[in-house]
Amino acid sequence: MENIWESIKNSIKVKNPDNKYIQTWFEPVELLETESSHKGTVFKLGVPTDFHKYWISENFLDKICQEISTVTKDHFEIQLIVVPELGQQDSGIVQPDLPVVETQQSLQAQLNTQEHNSYSSLSSKPQKQVLNPDYSFSTFVVGRNNEFAHAASFNVAKNPGGGYNPLFICGPTGMGKTHLLNAVGNYIHEHFPQLKIRYVSAETFLNECISGIRRGEMFKLRKRYREECDVLLMDDIQVLGRGESVQEEFFHTLNSFFDSGRQVVVASDRMPRDISGLEDRIRTRLEWGLIADIQMPDVETRVAILRYKAEKKALNIPDEVVNFIARISKRSIRELEGNLNKVKMFTELRGLPITLDLTKQILASHSSESQQLTVDEVQRLVSEHFSIKVSDLKSSVRSKPIVVARQVAMYLVKTYLEKSLIDIGRAFGGRDHTTVISALRRIEELQGKDSDLHKDIEDLRRKIHNITGV
Repeated sequence: MENIWESIKNSIKVKNPDNKYIQTWFEPVELLETESSHKGTVFKLGVPTDFHKYWISENFLDKICQEISTVTKDHFEIQLIVVPELGQQDSGIVQPDLPVVETQQSLQAQLNTQEHNSYSSLSSKPQKQVLNPDYSFSTFVVGRNNEFAHAASFNVAKNPGGGYNPLFICGPTGMGKTHLLNAVGNYIHEHFPQLKIRYVSAETFLNECISGIRRGEMFKLRKRYREECDVLLMDDIQVLGRGESVQEEFFHTLNSFFDSGRQVVVASDRMPRDISGLEDRIRTRLEWGLIADIQMPDVETRVAILRYKAEKKALNIPDEVVNFIARISKRSIRELEGNLNKVKMFTELRGLPITLDLTKQILASHSSESQQLTVDEVQRLVSEHFSIKVSDLKSSVRSKPIVVARQVAMYLVKTYLEKSLIDIGRAFGGRDHTTVISALRRIEELQGKDSDLHKDIEDLRRKIHNITGV
């Protein structure tokens, strides 16, 4: 097996001659052993540090899997194991800078490594995020898809800490969750100026925790969030599922707010129960309050949003054009406004009036074969084809229909988009790379045996072709 591993390493080097990080990060990796498990063969690879483990997972796991697939057709998984002794062989290597991010391992384990000192790029000062003054309740277009979330947010803003706490706003990307978070903050700032508001993304909170642990200054973060804040607004909270240490801090921050009657409002693209890696105690806390979900607005609401946006931009746009844009913009409110902006920019640059025919020409790429494919779009196509919810694809549900649909979606994402195994796993509820590998192989095997599944995939391929032309 050692000879096979050396062959794999050499093959990767040959295929990636211009990758300057191979020597630094990939060369020290060694095959420790292989063993059999219920998932097939386990390749245990030794790496010198937690940072090697992270970097290999993010950048070279796909390449390793591809090379192993050429020598075995059996199911396999890869385990990266930190073996500090391996680093002693190349102690003179200068490691390149990496962005500070949370990995699946404990943060404290990462921070104890000697190499960590060379990554001290985060400032100890908090990363400020300010409220957007354009995002208010008066500028939020209410429809059947979001009226409950709007009403709940408005009630919280009128009585912070006195009603629904926490308020959990849930919905797909681009549906107005961030707008409502900012609206709550702006309303409270105007009507309760004595209250200190902190609006922050979960990613920023995560990085502040990393910086605080690294510098031994967690007391500053706790003071900033627990003592110097009356209203906490946190966006994209699903990010917190990545790391245990951050969740520990967030849990105690939540408790501090609840015990003192201060308001917490969070937003996520999935329900608390569907956030992979989230501790049960945090999930329970989040479910204590009120969950308000937002769905894609119907055509009537999309028309109302467009008319409001057009009026705000002083744009003279015929009703037939508004109706057309509303009909073809089915994914998100961001897409809706993006199409309107595209029409506005094109007609202004050309000095032309907005007409239906011209709008169709401008947005032809939107509904024709050249439209860009995204992970969200693949998930939407698969969920519609199998008559399930997109949230089911990201959930922990293990019923056969959902598992098959989830595996098909992973397979199509890997086939049509340049996404790593890690990225695919994250997009489907934070699953690890071995689950993705298993899904890809399973679908490849079943296509030749299950004619119904083969037809399903071909149907989905045609739908993707209609979007991309590929």
